[in-house]
Amino acid sequence: MTREGAEGSGGMERPPTTGERAFGGAESGASGRPDLLRRMEDRVRISVPARHNPRLSEIIERVNGDTELYALWVVANVNAVDRLRMSDHGPVHMQIVANSALRLLRLLVDAGVAPSVVRDFGLSEKDAEVVVVLAALVHDLGISVHRDGHEAYSLFVAQPKLRELLDGVYDPPVDTVLRSEILHAVIAHRAGGEPRTLEAGILKVADALDMAEGRSRIPFEAGSMSIHSVSAAAIEAVHIEPGDSTPVRVRIDMTNSAGVFQVDELLRRKLRGSGLEEFLQVEAHIEGETEKRLVERFQL
Repeated sequence: MTREGAEGSGGMERPPTTGERAFGGAESGASGRPDLLRRMEDRVRISVPARHNPRLSEIIERVNGDTELYALWVVANVNAVDRLRMSDHGPVHMQIVANSALRLLRLLVDAGVAPSVVRDFGLSEKDAEVVVVLAALVHDLGISVHRDGHEAYSLFVAQPKLRELLDGVYDPPVDTVLRSEILHAVIAHRAGGEPRTLEAGILKVADALDMAEGRSRIPFEAGSMSIHSVSAAAIEAVHIEPGDSTPVRVRIDMTNSAGVFQVDELLRRKLRGSGLEEFLQVEAHIEGETEKRLVERFQL
């Protein structure tokens, strides 16, 4: 997926600056001190290619009008970036993961892979889209409480918010199923989470695919020099495409072969046990001529 988002959309007119990745809005003022009001005013609007899915479109409208949800993203990002010097976990991350998840789901459906809500409850592919998008938007809300164990905290933070966002969009029985499936995806995105649905596996992989440009460079530019920060800074772009031998090919462009660590150690860990292993082909390519190339191409 490029910085502009899946399917050439993604809702961002330009790549986010490091400040936007860190704070979920414009750079802080001349004092260099971030301001809550400014962060709330300079909001990143969530945008996904809703196509002909009116329920998903309505839910995204509600998301963009929800001040409490946006404030939770801001708090989570302060905990992650400001206090722990980690990579972005704010609204831009949610935007990118949501678009990646939707792109993955649609490519799998196009290839004949049935979402779990279709297979197990007789719902539609459009309902599965609601599951993966909302799961992406609430999966890290627990970081507003604490980073450690945040996947579990996300469950009780997200539950009342999901009730509000789905209220009146679906009848109660379907609403209940969708909330349960969303919360399963949230808890299953942790290490060893063991996704039991296609939608949960998609979230786990989509979360790992936000590794390019601004997000990866926050810890690197903040002075964190490690194999993690160096390899992350080497990731230039991530593209989610139809595959040849599999329904999906994930193509990762790197400016330096150090990025192989990011792909081999971190993405492989998320892909393993996701349930998507047989459907995805992952390729990493070195772009440019400015380094001594240790590898030309790497493939999982």
